[in-house]
Amino acid sequence: MKQDNNRMSLLSQIKIFESLPGEIIQEIDQSINESNQNMLPKNSIFQTPGNEKDGLFFVIAGKLRIYKTNPAGKQFTVCILSEGGMFGEVESFSLATRGTYVEAMEKTLLVWMQTEQVNLLLSKYSELALRFLSEMSTRLREQDELLEKLIFRDLRGKVLYFLNRLSKKFSVEVNGYRKIEIPLTHQELANMIGATREAVSLVLQDLSSEGVIVTSRRMIMIHYDKVMEELS
Repeated sequence: MKQDNNRMSLLSQIKIFESLPGEIIQEIDQSINESNQNMLPKNSIFQTPGNEKDGLFFVIAGKLRIYKTNPAGKQFTVCILSEGGMFGEVESFSLATRGTYVEAMEKTLLVWMQTEQVNLLLSKYSELALRFLSEMSTRLREQDELLEKLIFRDLRGKVLYFLNRLSKKFSVEVNGYRKIEIPLTHQELANMIGATREAVSLVLQDLSSEGVIVTSRRMIMIHYDKVMEELS
């Protein structure tokens, strides 16, 4: 029973549900049970194009990568979700995850709500509907910006943009640098921006020699001021 209470508490603290009236939180909690949980092993694929999941999914713990592939098989990361993130599709609300892969970057716990449950809540509570619309607008703006940067920047610019994007969500300050708290190999970073490992490794070497970044095994820190100077 203690485990259930912890899960409910976490669900209620997800950003989109924060500070909602008690009756809405209570109804959300009552709609969730053990069958609405998914524990994903690290590196497992939860969704593929053409095999999308219906409903909305909330990350309770762990991290997910949502990405697309082009006809040549190159991967392009759409977004990375950590605790409190959400994705999915229902009739009245979409987070633009159709045609995408959803992969667990580490062991990840999801809680999901069925389409019928989401539609009922949105029809009953206008405040919640406005929050969902705001989340959808924010996600679309971020994806449009990402697409623009990946199309019009050279590889160095793409690497810097994506590292800065990661640092905004997953970093801690270390001696004037931002340490990205996601273990990253050169191949994983290359997959995120649709490049080859060899090309990305050369860019990282140049950035490291210039003091723009610091790298070690599966760890990258960026010098924020230097990165922003190049990206501006």
